[in-house]
Formats: sequence, structure tokens, C-alpha cells
Amino acid sequence: MVFYVLFDTAMAAMMFVMGFLFYKSNGKAARFLSGYTMKTAQARKKYDEVQMCRNYGKRMMAMAIPFLIGAAIDMQFAGAGCLVAWGLWLVQFIFLLIERHRTER
Repeated sequence: MVFYVLFDTAMAAMMFVMGFLFYKSNGKAARFLSGYTMKTAQARKKYDEVQMCRNYGKRMMAMAIPFLIGAAIDMQFAGAGCLVAWGLWLVQFIFLLIERHRTER
């Protein structure tokens, strides 16, 4: 039980810290976004990098929530919370991919 709670808590902490760093980067973290650095310099000028990093930072911080929920479930049912957390995270990730696909057009 302790392993699952610690694992979920560590995943939540990592997701939150990465999101916070993206949020506070003032656009400098844009170079870590997949596909963005592949665009030409002229195409990148069309984007507001500061706002883009803030949006992705918020999204990453929100992706920490399933792991907190999973840690709470793991306290009662060892291992089940970890599965729930990864399932919820996967749903959030799929929605992110769908949103990115829509906005790139």
C-alpha cells in the first residue's frame, strides 16, 4: 500500500512541478514543446510563447490531480488507485492531443 501511495504522490509532484516551471518560464519553455521547434522562425513569430507556456503549465498542473485522487484511493484499496490515476491521466492526455490537433489547423 505504501509503495502505491508514494508512487502516486511522486507522480503528482513531478507533474505539478513541471507545470509550474512551464507556467513561470515567460515563454522560454516553448522549446520543450514537441513540434514547436520544428517550425520556422517566421512561423513561430505568430505564436504568443508566454501565453502558450502558461496554458501548457496549467494543463500539466491539472494532470497532477488524477495522481492525488489515486493516492487517496490507494490508502483504502492498494493498487486500485494507481490504475484509476493512470486511466484518468490517459483521458486528459487524449483530450490534450485532440485539442492540439484542432488548433494546429
